[in-house]
Amino acid sequence: MWHAHAGLRFGQPPWSSFEMAYLSSYKLLLLAQVPMQATMYIPTFLSFFLLSLSLCQSGSAYLVQKPGLTVPSSDAQYKEQVKTMFRDSYAVYQKYAFGHDEVAPISGGFYDPRNGWGATIVDALSTMKVMGLDDLFTEGVKFASKIDFSKSPTSNNVSVFESSIRYIGGLLSAYELSGFAYPVLVEKSKQLADKLVYAWVGNNDVPYGFVDFSTNSPQQQVTNVAEAGSLTLEWATLSKYTKDDKYRKLAEKSALRIARNSLPLPGLPAQGLDPATGNPLGAYVTWGGGTDSYLEYLIKYPRLNSSVDATFVDSWRTAVTSSINTLMKKSIPGNHAYLADFDDYRNIKHIGSHLACFHGGNWLLGGKLLNNQTIVNAALDLVDACWNTYSSTATGIGPEQFAFVSSDGSYTGGPSPSAADTAFNKAKGFYITASDYYLRPEVLESNFYAWRVTGDTKYLSRAADATKSFQMYLRDPSGGYGGFIDVNNQKAARIDDTTSFWFAEVLKYLYLTFDDPSRFSLDNYVFNTEAHPLMVSAAPNTFGTGKLLKNPVHVLDAGSKLVALPRPSQIPAALFPPSIRK
Repeated sequence: MWHAHAGLRFGQPPWSSFEMAYLSSYKLLLLAQVPMQATMYIPTFLSFFLLSLSLCQSGSAYLVQKPGLTVPSSDAQYKEQVKTMFRDSYAVYQKYAFGHDEVAPISGGFYDPRNGWGATIVDALSTMKVMGLDDLFTEGVKFASKIDFSKSPTSNNVSVFESSIRYIGGLLSAYELSGFAYPVLVEKSKQLADKLVYAWVGNNDVPYGFVDFSTNSPQQQVTNVAEAGSLTLEWATLSKYTKDDKYRKLAEKSALRIARNSLPLPGLPAQGLDPATGNPLGAYVTWGGGTDSYLEYLIKYPRLNSSVDATFVDSWRTAVTSSINTLMKKSIPGNHAYLADFDDYRNIKHIGSHLACFHGGNWLLGGKLLNNQTIVNAALDLVDACWNTYSSTATGIGPEQFAFVSSDGSYTGGPSPSAADTAFNKAKGFYITASDYYLRPEVLESNFYAWRVTGDTKYLSRAADATKSFQMYLRDPSGGYGGFIDVNNQKAARIDDTTSFWFAEVLKYLYLTFDDPSRFSLDNYVFNTEAHPLMVSAAPNTFGTGKLLKNPVHVLDAGSKLVALPRPSQIPAALFPPSIRK
């Protein structure tokens, strides 16, 4: 029997003559007098072989976006609604928190979780340009040109990852989108990067997660692969405009070290990382927080810089192959395709998260670049499953975390379900384990990619539904927007925080879904993990070598101690020390 996650279940292309020859050999094995104990392994191996072969097909690059797309007039109205949502929520930020990182729209205060450099302003610059809000963009550039990145206005250490994706990525994207009109944005990016380089100690491949700017000393003894391996887009772009290759080299060597480490599953690294040695910590595998953007950038970075080491694309292809073979599970009921986690002890954990739901869009990008319909079909299944977490709740908004039941197990990995959870799962094909919504973009990000790749208007309808839900449940009387405590309770309270990625990502992806698809085409731009678009040239003829990588297998040693890793990217700003002023 074919496994539920085998390649043939996800639109494998017609078999080649080579595959047919393999099938003929398989028939000969069955006709020969092969011991029954041996033949029992053949279907499983054949399944893996054929899927891997289909995933390794042509490495030639192809267009990502469907040509000739137009948005129906009935849906175009939502573009203006999203722009109004941006203006309204940004006006509340201007009133109560301008110059600080985030606004508290309900109490009229502010938060500074990103060192007080004005994260919302910098994060919003590219969205302002996308929406044609030139008045706000000019004001934002004026502010950004005066930021002193040589010191932190707060006592917090500076996150290398968070500062790179928000500040460096936001500034460089704004520089490009302005038509290169403001070189000061490159200067400010360089000023920040020149402090962050202290995260690399000596000849270490991997940076520490944080830097104390007052002493230029690295901080935090453990990090994760997302923080260490998601710097390539921003730092390579900085090298391009400063003509100083040191930034690109630092970011590349960190990502390549992770890719070449021993791995728990082919292509999929352990989440934890020791910056002192570059070696993995633990053996936990996930597409969620702590690993997510490392995997995301494995395919995006070669799209930005086609001359990079083939290891990036080959690692991504290997990770996706491994994920379809091992992590992709169908829910019972509903038959929804979710990606499970894989714990330190090599057990499947039937859990998912909003953060992980970027994977559908990422697989669509890579699948189209590699002209691999198997990956594209699997990606569309993931997009649908993540959207199910939105359409199934009372508010039409998805939860932070969830669990599901699959044919290969029961509730493994999630908390024990209550009677209400069991009933919800029976009706929806998953159950909620963390009901909050923190203004996250990933589900709408993947929905945007699905629309641009397929042209199926169901994705426009989904974006319209999300827009209506946000307007109904997230809008404060002040005009600002905040998260929601319980997405399955229409009367739940809002969270008193407007994250910077609400402006950078959520509203940008919604707007672009309804915008003219010829603007900001997926064949002209690559979006960093904070949704800042960076310009790319025509795709190269080939991506990678077409081979799957075979790293040594990494398992948790018997004497190893598990380390509880802090994951700043998963901590909502509302949970930081408030520092709120009226």
